[in-house]
Amino acid sequence: MTNVGPVRRKKMRRAIRSHRGQAPLPSGACPVTFPIPQTGTGAKKKGACPQRCGTILPDVSPRKSSPPQAKCAVNPGIPNPRRIRRTAGVLGQERLSLSMAVVAEQIVPVALGERSYNIALYPGLLAAVGDRLSTLTTSSKIGVVTDRHVASHYLQGVLRSLRKAGYDATPIILPPGEGTKTLGTIAKVLNVLARKRFERQSLLLALGGGVIGDITGFAAAIYQRGIPFVQVPTTLVAQVDSSVGGKTGVDHRLGKNLIGAFYQPRAVWIDPLTLRTLPRREWIAGLAEVIKYGIITDERFFAFLEAKIPALLKLEEEPVMHAIQRSCEIKAQVVAEDERESDRRRILNYGHTIGHALESLADYRGLIHGEAVGIGLVQEADLAHHMGLCGPEVVERIRSLVQRAGLSEQVPQASFASLWGAMQHDKKVLGGQVIGVWPVKIGEVVIRPIEQQVCAAWFQNKHGRGSRLSNSRRPGKHPHRRKASARR
Repeated sequence: MTNVGPVRRKKMRRAIRSHRGQAPLPSGACPVTFPIPQTGTGAKKKGACPQRCGTILPDVSPRKSSPPQAKCAVNPGIPNPRRIRRTAGVLGQERLSLSMAVVAEQIVPVALGERSYNIALYPGLLAAVGDRLSTLTTSSKIGVVTDRHVASHYLQGVLRSLRKAGYDATPIILPPGEGTKTLGTIAKVLNVLARKRFERQSLLLALGGGVIGDITGFAAAIYQRGIPFVQVPTTLVAQVDSSVGGKTGVDHRLGKNLIGAFYQPRAVWIDPLTLRTLPRREWIAGLAEVIKYGIITDERFFAFLEAKIPALLKLEEEPVMHAIQRSCEIKAQVVAEDERESDRRRILNYGHTIGHALESLADYRGLIHGEAVGIGLVQEADLAHHMGLCGPEVVERIRSLVQRAGLSEQVPQASFASLWGAMQHDKKVLGGQVIGVWPVKIGEVVIRPIEQQVCAAWFQNKHGRGSRLSNSRRPGKHPHRRKASARR
């Protein structure tokens, strides 16, 4: 390990120790694991496979802890399942159980004229991915974008289905988490597509959660000015929300999803059996998006959730299928009425004005998306009550269901100045005004701007933490981000 710095050397030793005892790579696989000690003029760029197989390996830099290894395979393989089980045990995340009987396939249409597509909901759908693609593309080149966690469970089966149907599949395996949603990741994906000579009829599969769907869709939107892609969501948040509607993009240091495009998929294929491997924390977080649909447009669905939340927490088949299907129906209807979010589609942002601000303030660590939205559902309802838009009974029903779902409704420690600053960087700000979605009653919301003074008075009354208005910082600067940059 000569010519290697002390931090790098420590990471390499840790990687070697974690690799001991793992099963050998599949026949024909690239023998390299990450991190890779490389020196001299012929060294490859950090994070890239020396055999250029298309796998994007996780970044290792001195300021980050070393992530779990990712295998790089010319003939793709998957990480050792034994190692994944050990990781789950270390995290202490309870895995969900779900066994579905034979259920008829449910189809939810998204009516957008020539951009229309169907949402297919069917247990076991992943096994037939290859057969379903024949109506969507004439190209044999398929790119499967996923992350390490999802790859360990489902990539091998999807690749087997694609190859059986005669497709040339290229896996692109990314590190998991919101931190992957960057322009740097997009550039790496585009490099793989160009190197593998993907054409305009070549197709991308987004196999994973909301992060993978957003990245894949944005890459598809800008590669050769647009190639087709299909959403194959594996998390509850992605299945009921982010996979439907064509919102794609990445985060900016000043805000979430500030860079992106509206680009509709050719199809959304939902296999609810993928929820079996979802960590319980992710499942509970996903329920926030489900609850949102009842609040914004369907009181009857909200009442169903109130009655069935114990069964949903146990992942019982019938309520799970109904919750996913009804959520998709509501999202599809709203998107069909307002594809580009010029008016009605903005109601889908309920809970996200405060939710996205909290994610941003936490530097996209700690709170996951659904948890932040859960807090936003309650706090924005309480703010609506403060503005006289709804009664206290509306707030209490929302608060009760959010709590019963296992979600928090408490705002983490933050000053009003930092919260308001993060809200001003939201992509839904118009003319300098923060536009919010406020419940009037369960099943009905209104879209209105909120004044800084009104929000400050509410914050002082409810939280009492640094809610005095301050004009000391310059416009456009994010105080939390400056601190984060200084720490780096």
